[in-house]
Amino acid sequence: MDYLFNNGAFAIPCAVEDLSREALQYQLNACLLGWQDLIVQVIPIMRSQGSGRIVNNSSVLGVAAMRYRGAYVATKFALEGLTDVLRMELYGSGIWVSLIEPGPIVSNFRKNSYENFKKWVDFENSLHKEQYQEMIKRLESTKKAPFTKGADAVVDALIKALESPKPKARYRVCGATTIMAFAKRLLPTALMDSFVRKISKEENKKYS
Repeated sequence: MDYLFNNGAFAIPCAVEDLSREALQYQLNACLLGWQDLIVQVIPIMRSQGSGRIVNNSSVLGVAAMRYRGAYVATKFALEGLTDVLRMELYGSGIWVSLIEPGPIVSNFRKNSYENFKKWVDFENSLHKEQYQEMIKRLESTKKAPFTKGADAVVDALIKALESPKPKARYRVCGATTIMAFAKRLLPTALMDSFVRKISKEENKKYS
């Protein structure tokens, strides 16, 4: 077993107060706990051969949080921390551990998010109904978000993580991730919150 690439995730877009325990557990099982289970199964094989690469696909939302993405952000923040700890624990074993942090990528992510929204969220009785109506227009739209890249951008980062003699801890894909990481490092929390709230307010307007 030379490589493990953990990828494939979805979102349940809604306010945290509309997120049931069952919905959050469903998200965590598929997008975090299942990944960790696979990791612990391959590590003994990699240890026995003295080499291996583990790459976890995170997100710009593993760098900075945004509203109505609580379940997804929870999985990605946890994934970032889990991967950082794993990287330190495996240091010197010959097993390298990396994160890929994409921004928006061309995929069926919006479509799948909308299906999960309909499945798990009581839209009609939510205090956030008006905001959800705007959000739904974005989820149904085929317009690209700013900084969107094709899946090949993630593949390029993955190849680097797998083939580099000394792979990086993080590979940031697209400008959105770079901007968010830079802003989070420089801005106090209150200013970062204000910056992200402004982005959140503007993100749905072009889909109206």
